[in-house]
Amino acid sequence: MKELIEQYIESWNETDPAMRAGLLDKLWAADGSYTDPLAEAHGRAEIDAVIAGAQAQFPGLRFTLTGPVDAHHNQARFTWGLGPEGGEPMVEGFDVAVTDGDGRLASVLGFLDRVPS
Repeated sequence: MKELIEQYIESWNETDPAMRAGLLDKLWAADGSYTDPLAEAHGRAEIDAVIAGAQAQFPGLRFTLTGPVDAHHNQARFTWGLGPEGGEPMVEGFDVAVTDGDGRLASVLGFLDRVPS
């Protein structure tokens, strides 16, 4: 599960639309869903649009895992940060991911712990 979550984080950093689409096809179930306090997306195209929107809002910043991936059964929880490469995160949160029977992301629920004012 750790490798899947690492790839999930990397998909949020991939700025090339074609490369990101390939990652999303590999990682997400076709009917996967993503929900956080600011967005709700269903299916790979909507998830891609949310990621592209975050990249446009925070250009040059990168998502990183900030702690271990805690997983059991078909679910995982993990903390992440968004900030300059090698710098302090400006945004911090945690997500809960659930996989389907094929090991692809079926849903990700995101929570924001710290956001810029």
